[in-house]
Amino acid sequence: MGDIKAEPFVFPAKPEALALIVIDMQRDFAEPGGFGASLGNDVSRITKIVPDVKRLIQGFRDAGLPVIHTMECHKPDLSDLPPAKRDRGSPSIRIGDEGPMGRVLISGEPGTAILAELAPIDGEVVIEKPGKGAFYATKLSDVLKEKSITQLVFAGVTTEVCVQTTMREANDRGYECLLAEEATESYFPEFKAAAIAMIRAQGAIVGWTAHVDDILEGIAPKETADA
Repeated sequence: MGDIKAEPFVFPAKPEALALIVIDMQRDFAEPGGFGASLGNDVSRITKIVPDVKRLIQGFRDAGLPVIHTMECHKPDLSDLPPAKRDRGSPSIRIGDEGPMGRVLISGEPGTAILAELAPIDGEVVIEKPGKGAFYATKLSDVLKEKSITQLVFAGVTTEVCVQTTMREANDRGYECLLAEEATESYFPEFKAAAIAMIRAQGAIVGWTAHVDDILEGIAPKETADA
């Protein structure tokens, strides 16, 4: 493992310090009848990235590198759901309401689950987060410190909200961050493009971006890369 081809310049990958974070690839954001669809969004934009997210996850597993999954969800009693979040907009169903896949974005409900194709395997950390960023009110910082992780590759949804928020949180904490371009998506293509531009602006002010193929090439075990 070495440098990964990226923008605005190569990402100096360190195998002993690298992990993948897959943000919120949940049924409620990707399937008809879920929370994302209730907001009027085209959820097919999310499902189209599943193959690339799956390839990225498998590449990290094959390389023996940690994979961390996040799920946006709340406690059943809604004690960690502020009114400012629950009451915004005009969705047909709100967080905590009963929907086609159980209570919306509530821990343990069917719709909150990660898509089956991307499900965590034994030993992979799953972070339940009540906010947009994965560091707020979670154990993520402790997990990364325990694993001596200092570099993070990001995939998941949505690019401009939970993914970018977590990258910015990570950047402020001193982590080097790389976004996998084909393995992230927004309900709004212009928002994804703007987020990518913001992340890598001014010499990677928040982080780097790279294509999935280049990331996989960079993290592949040497015998595979040389084959």
